[in-house]
Amino acid sequence: MEKVDYIICGDYVLTMNGKLDTLRKGAVAVQGARIIDVGAAEAILEKYTPVRLIAGEGRAVLPGFINTHTHAPMVFFRGLADDLPLKDWLEKHIWPAESSLLSPDFVCDATALACLEMAKAGVTTYNDMYFFGSSSALSAKAIGIRAFLGAGIVDFPTMSARNAGEYLKNAEVFINDWKGDDLITPCLAPHSAYACSPETLQKVTALAGRLDVLASIHLAETEWEVGESISRHGKRPLEHLEAIGFLNEKVLAAHCIWLEDSEIGVLAERGVGVSHCIESNLKLASGIAPVPHMLRAGVKVTFGTDGAASNNDLSILSDMSTAAKVHKAITKDPTALDSKTALLMATRWGAEVLGAGDSTGSIEKGKLADIITINLQKPHLAPMYDIYSHIVYAAGASDVDTVVVNGKLIIDGRRPVTCDEEGILLKASEWGKKIAAYNSSHPQ
Repeated sequence: MEKVDYIICGDYVLTMNGKLDTLRKGAVAVQGARIIDVGAAEAILEKYTPVRLIAGEGRAVLPGFINTHTHAPMVFFRGLADDLPLKDWLEKHIWPAESSLLSPDFVCDATALACLEMAKAGVTTYNDMYFFGSSSALSAKAIGIRAFLGAGIVDFPTMSARNAGEYLKNAEVFINDWKGDDLITPCLAPHSAYACSPETLQKVTALAGRLDVLASIHLAETEWEVGESISRHGKRPLEHLEAIGFLNEKVLAAHCIWLEDSEIGVLAERGVGVSHCIESNLKLASGIAPVPHMLRAGVKVTFGTDGAASNNDLSILSDMSTAAKVHKAITKDPTALDSKTALLMATRWGAEVLGAGDSTGSIEKGKLADIITINLQKPHLAPMYDIYSHIVYAAGASDVDTVVVNGKLIIDGRRPVTCDEEGILLKASEWGKKIAAYNSSHPQ
């Protein structure tokens, strides 16, 4: 018998491969960072001897969830300024707090908290947009989560840079420093067409092409953004990005709420991926993206939580469930977003829009071992008729039991293996006191 690091068994193995193969009483064999076999549990156990057997009774095994848009360090601003429109929330509360408090230490400690939260919710990969990328990278790597870290770019000064040129220069250094890492994929993250000039965005496109990296951007998130773009450029936000040559298959657009039908066609034609952040959009009253229409047009739509300051959690399970229900209601069509499609959006499609579909996002031989188990032995998950339905409509973050990323166990029976949860929470409490003191001394 061949020796392997792990055999992960489950009552159900949801591969999320091209055929959506679902195995009853299945198992996954993991050696090093990769999956070396998938099949019936009995056959896998006869063929391999594991160093560690992760038993599967009452468990579902599936690919880790992929959060395609967030601002992980903003977890320290969770609940700081709620029940406000996006523009007021950003300009009167979040950006002023960031301008005073942002630092490499802040980003490092906040990212640790965010990665711990995401890992315990079954998120094995996330795509971020923020500043001080190396600080985020060190924290994400220490916990063992896979991270696509976008170097934030705007035209105005922050604690991390003074102008667009400096942001771009810093981004190139960051990308060169981290490119090729086994867990960290550096990329570019221009904030939006209203925070970046056409010249800045064209420089981002050139740099992304030269370095062959992803570029993510907020797009058509609010009605205000649409009006602002028309006022400045004579075009709607997506039309503006198309006119300056920004849109291509290496672009991931977050939100995409205020779109015309013709613009959805442009997204499909250009191969732009979309991150649907429904809970943040609902909470900020930004609107609801036309996801069923985008899916029908062939746009690859995925799920993002946005930052915890506007969600207020980082659970893809929660966003997935909300989206699948809300789109049924607004279209008056219960088939508008079915459970299998929703789970695809949260797994394989998420990997594909990040350019990582060949390596993660599904449970297949040769792919990286980014795998989670969900404990099905819960009152709210009984009885069982349709496993996809239960995962999407009934399961919650606290049902995630085991998390493996890159072949390494990082959550074992709900317990973090790679980090000190108590220490991370203590630092979060200390930062919370500093933020609260700042907020009370700067009333809006």
